[in-house]
Amino acid sequence: MINSLIEIHMIQNHCPANLNRDDLGAPKSCYFGGVLRSRISSQCIKRSIRLSDDFKDVLGGIRTRRLAELIQKSVTGKEVKKKAKDVLSKLGIKSGTAGAGTDMLVYTTEEAIAQMAALIKNEDMSVDDLIEPIASIISTQTQVPDMALCGRMLETGEIRNTTVEAALQVAHAISTHESRPEIDYYVAVDDVPGEDAGAGYLDEAMYASSCFYKYFSIDCGQLLHNLGGKEDLAAKTIGAFLLSAARTNPSGKQNSYAAHNYPEGILVEIKQRPFNYSNAFIEPVEYVKGADIISSSIGKLSVYLHDISIGYYSHDSDRAMFWFSPNKRHPLDALTEGKDYTHIGVLEELVSAIISSTGHNWDDVKNIKAYGE
Repeated sequence: MINSLIEIHMIQNHCPANLNRDDLGAPKSCYFGGVLRSRISSQCIKRSIRLSDDFKDVLGGIRTRRLAELIQKSVTGKEVKKKAKDVLSKLGIKSGTAGAGTDMLVYTTEEAIAQMAALIKNEDMSVDDLIEPIASIISTQTQVPDMALCGRMLETGEIRNTTVEAALQVAHAISTHESRPEIDYYVAVDDVPGEDAGAGYLDEAMYASSCFYKYFSIDCGQLLHNLGGKEDLAAKTIGAFLLSAARTNPSGKQNSYAAHNYPEGILVEIKQRPFNYSNAFIEPVEYVKGADIISSSIGKLSVYLHDISIGYYSHDSDRAMFWFSPNKRHPLDALTEGKDYTHIGVLEELVSAIISSTGHNWDDVKNIKAYGE
């Protein structure tokens, strides 16, 4: 587990949606292979995973501008509350106007906030006495799965050793085909009719229907290091992440589009070097009569994977590939099942196989608690 990468590649088709909007409210996009593609940003994808039900058991990090307020909720007394704000200010985490929070986002943990509050309650410790221990807590209390995966970059100028190197890399999801965004012209009818004719409200909204390629890479060694060598917790984190990535969608405009579509294919590789397969779609998938965009996208991925395997991995005996499609719906036709990859039809069985490859049993680790033991 220590020296390997776990890479996740997904083919996921969405019905009409606007999951991730740009500054004009249109679905995010980019040019790839010379044509316009739909896009979902990596930040959007990571946030939806962090806040998902499948990941909540290992969620311990809090990213906020309101660190002082969170500490103050655990203490009483006007002077003590002021002390909390003064300590953070001296550490470079300065508060803005009332209710606006500090001038930077701080990514810390629930345990760290509780420890800081306990110190600030100590009447024998002045603001100056608290600076070093509070700085130490912010620097060292980082061993939670979401921070271990996503990392932390915190530059206060006053606290050193605050960076946590992320174990997770996430690509922006791009459509496997050319994007064709459309405009929805909609009206709202006034339930209480009057003498004026016409709609009570009208507007336009942009949306698109796209089949995405998604790519994630987890550095197992970095993850284990970030978690202080806790192998069971690292295995639980990997399994929870895989479930979350498969069963979670961004929340953008979901009340209007309900684009709750799961991946049609998930390739998981265990190997030594990272490889993003987006170039499989450098020539965009085209609609062909008698075929569908999902099968065509998986077919392109399969052919590209075959070529890359021969070109780069033909002598790599340590590489393992697991392919999931619901009820084994979509085989990788260019590869030989049972030799090149293991085809799995149930998501939980995929997770179990991946965790087994790390030397652990999913049934043993999936219920462990990250905190509060």
